[in-house]
Amino acid sequence: MNMLWKTKKSSPSSQKILRLKQALQTADAVIIGAGAGLSASAGFVYDGKRFQTYFSDFEAKYGFHDMYSGGFYPYATLEEHWAYWSRYIYINRYMDAPKPVYNDLYQLIRKKDYFILTTNVDHCFQKAGFSKKRLFYTQGDYGLFQCRRPCCQETFDNKEIIEKMTARQQGMKIPSDLIPVCPRCGRPMIMNLRSDDTFAEDDGWQKACSRYSAFIRCHTGMKLLFLELGVGYNTPGIIKYPFWQMTAENPKARYVCINNTDIFCPKEIEHQALCIRQDIGEVLSSLRTLPSDI
Repeated sequence: MNMLWKTKKSSPSSQKILRLKQALQTADAVIIGAGAGLSASAGFVYDGKRFQTYFSDFEAKYGFHDMYSGGFYPYATLEEHWAYWSRYIYINRYMDAPKPVYNDLYQLIRKKDYFILTTNVDHCFQKAGFSKKRLFYTQGDYGLFQCRRPCCQETFDNKEIIEKMTARQQGMKIPSDLIPVCPRCGRPMIMNLRSDDTFAEDDGWQKACSRYSAFIRCHTGMKLLFLELGVGYNTPGIIKYPFWQMTAENPKARYVCINNTDIFCPKEIEHQALCIRQDIGEVLSSLRTLPSDI
C-alpha cells in the first residue's frame, strides 16, 4: 500500500512526486482546498513589479506600496475609492493569470470526481475550465457587488460597470455617475467579499454550500484525497482544520499540503499525510510530466 509521509525538506524528491501522482490516480474522489498561495503561484501577486505596473500613480500620490494596502486606504471621495477598486478588480478578476497553474491543475483532475472549496475570489478556477457546480467560493467574488447594508441577500454582476470605470477614470477618479448604488434601496454598493456580518450569502452561495455538503456526505468512508493548495492561517477554520479532521476520521483518506510556507500537519495524521514545501506551479508541472500509466 502506498503511504504518504510528512516531510520538512525544502523541495520534493521525484519519489514524493510519484507518491502524489499515485494518490491522485487511486483516489475515489479529490477534494481541493485552495487559498491565496495558489493564485500567487499563478502570478496574481499584489506587490513588486505587478503593483508598480498598474498602480504607480496611486503609490506616488497616496504613499502605499502594495495592492492590499491600497484597498484599505481612506480615500476622501467615492470617486477616488472606485477608481482604485475598479482597476484592482479589473486586473485581478477579469484579466487572466500570468502563469498556467490553474490550467495544469485542471488537466490533472478533470477526469476525477472532484470538488473545490476555496477562499479565493478571483474566478481563476472557472476561467481554467472547472465546473461551477463543483466550486464553493466561501468568501465571495471580485466580480460581484452587493448592497452595503445589505438590504437584501442579492449580488450583482459588475463586469460592465468595472470596464466603464477603468476606461473613463482620469486623475485617479471615476465620473460621479458611475458610482455604484444598490438597485433595490439606492444605498452605496460594495464588493461581495466577506469581511464582517454584512456579507451577502446570495442564492448562488447557498446552492454551492449545499453541493459541497452533499459531496462530503456522499463520499463518507471512501478513498478521498484532501489536496490543500496555498492555504495559510488567516482563516484555517474554513479549509485546513476541517481537512485535518476529515482525514483523521477516515483511515482511507490522504491529506496532501503544497505551499511555500505553512507546511504542517498534526501528529495524528502524519501516516496519512504528505507535506511539500515548494511552489505549487512547479509541483503541478512536474506531476504532468510523469507518464499517465504510473
